[in-house]
Amino acid sequence: MASIRVGSVLGIPIRLGVSFLLVLPLLAYLIGSQVGVTVELINGIFRSAIDSGPLTEGVLPWLLGVSAALGLFGSVLLHELGHSLAARRYGLSTESITLWFLGGLAQFAELPDDWRHEFVIAIAGPIVSVALGLVCYASFALLPADLPAAQFVIGYLAVLNVVLAAFNMLPGFPMDGGRVLRAFLSRNRPRLRATRIAAAVGKGFAFLLGIAGILSFNLFWIAIAFFIVIAATGETRQVVMEAAFEGLTVEEIMTPTPELDTVSPETSLDALLDRMIRERHTGYPVVDGGDLVGIVTLEDVQERASERRDGQTVRDVMSTDLVTVSPDSEAMRALTALQREDVGRILVTDADGSLAGLVSRTDLMTVFEIARTSQSKSIAPRTIEQ
Repeated sequence: MASIRVGSVLGIPIRLGVSFLLVLPLLAYLIGSQVGVTVELINGIFRSAIDSGPLTEGVLPWLLGVSAALGLFGSVLLHELGHSLAARRYGLSTESITLWFLGGLAQFAELPDDWRHEFVIAIAGPIVSVALGLVCYASFALLPADLPAAQFVIGYLAVLNVVLAAFNMLPGFPMDGGRVLRAFLSRNRPRLRATRIAAAVGKGFAFLLGIAGILSFNLFWIAIAFFIVIAATGETRQVVMEAAFEGLTVEEIMTPTPELDTVSPETSLDALLDRMIRERHTGYPVVDGGDLVGIVTLEDVQERASERRDGQTVRDVMSTDLVTVSPDSEAMRALTALQREDVGRILVTDADGSLAGLVSRTDLMTVFEIARTSQSKSIAPRTIEQ
């Protein structure tokens, strides 16, 4: 998801998705064009007497639309901060919060293992939304009648925050309701089994939502249905990987230094490319006098192809901003680092920074396939008995 960072809150990076920047004007337009209908809704819910006449004149409807849209996304941000602060309580960090056209997404560095922790983290967002709705309602009740514009925006946010909480609690895993469902399922089932059940329920809900969206020509519902299916599939795959790598350390799957092919900084690029062809490798740690000084990949050479000149060496193109893990780290951490940094291999270093080995994406996928095959063989007898 393409996004740009706009700041941070409580140390958590806040990002805006490109889709958010595109949908915000559209949302503001939709709200502004329906001010009269929305006023009737607010009056009906809160038994108020807002006069919609002055609110539909001139540019005021569009200003109200912008204010309400910004307030809605601010509410979504606070909703995601609720998840993030609950996760922080259990020692889990949040890599970022991204606002996009379907709302918000808090990206956690790792998922909680305890079902109780997952339940609290999942329920925290809707609780924040309900609390915001109550605060907005109290503010709405205290506003004087001669401030109809403020009443409109605050009343709109009071209703939408409660709707946001209720919608998120629907069982569309990985929405909040789906995560609550998985948390309860995990009480007496393996996490992988609980995830698969929650994902199946979520996909069923997405199917019904998609059909309803088609019948009512509601593109928003259809988009949410697609998101649920894709996200549920992705998270299930992630949990399958976690189960496959459970108990394994980086040291158990890495290629240790004595068996590792390395190059020196003074190796010419022509010699490097020759080695890549002969050895079928596309990346090498760069070692100088026994010290790890970088890593060089085929991508590094290709990126600087236009700058190629005679006499260039590995030192001219190698990367020195290294992504590393320690030998005693969990294997899943290495995979997460590979996915996050979008690299094909990760260096393994000891506490003193010396090279201990290397883990490639191929190494991890090979171990994953073996572990998954082993799991399926051990699960099969129990499945047959049932």
